[in-house]
Amino acid sequence: MTYICADLNIDAKILDTCTELFMTYGLRSVSMDDISRKLGISKKTLYQSVENKDDLVKNVIMRFIGFQENHIKTIISESSDAVEEYHTLARHFLTTLRQMKPTITYDLQKYYPSSWEIITKDHFSFIQDIIRNNIDAGIKQSLYRNDLDSDIIAKLYISKNHAIADESIFPLEKYNKDQLLIEFVRYHMYGIASEKGIKRMKQILKTQL
Repeated sequence: MTYICADLNIDAKILDTCTELFMTYGLRSVSMDDISRKLGISKKTLYQSVENKDDLVKNVIMRFIGFQENHIKTIISESSDAVEEYHTLARHFLTTLRQMKPTITYDLQKYYPSSWEIITKDHFSFIQDIIRNNIDAGIKQSLYRNDLDSDIIAKLYISKNHAIADESIFPLEKYNKDQLLIEFVRYHMYGIASEKGIKRMKQILKTQL
C-alpha cells in the first residue's frame, strides 16, 4: 500500500514545512504555534486545513511514507542485481536515518500511536514484501543461498528493524545509529549470501557504505 496524503485538501506547503520542522526538532517539541509562525499564517488559518496536531502528524507521516515507497521502487527498477539492490536500499535507509531527529520514533510510539501503527503495519508490510522479493531474486541469481525461506527471512528482517528502532534496546547515548545500520546490513548479508554473493557484496561495500 502506498500513501501520498490522507487529506488532499492540506496544502503541500504546510506538509513540507511540518516535515522539515519534525525531522529537525522532533514531533513533541514542535507546537502548532511553531508551525503557524514558520508558515507565516495564523493558527486559526492552520486549523482550517487540519483538525489538530494528531491529524497533521498522520498526514505528514503518510505523505513521507508515500515518497519513501516511490523512491524504493525506483531503486529496485534501476538495480542490476539483488545485492546491489539491497545495498542501495540500505544506503537510502541510512541517509533517511541521518536526517531524522532521534526522538521521532519515541514520539510516534508514545504520543501518536495511530501514526506509528501506519508505519508498523502498512509500511513495514511493504518493506517485508520488498525484502522477500529481493531474496527470491538473489536465489535465482545465485547470489544468495538456495536453501533460504524468503518469507521467514523477510519477517526476521522486519523484527530486527523494530529492535534497532527500540531505544530501550539500543539507547542513543550508547549506540551510534549509523553504525547500527551498517552492522545490521553486514549481519543480514553475511547470513544469506552465497560465495558469489559475498564477493559481490565486498565489491559494493567499498563504495556504498
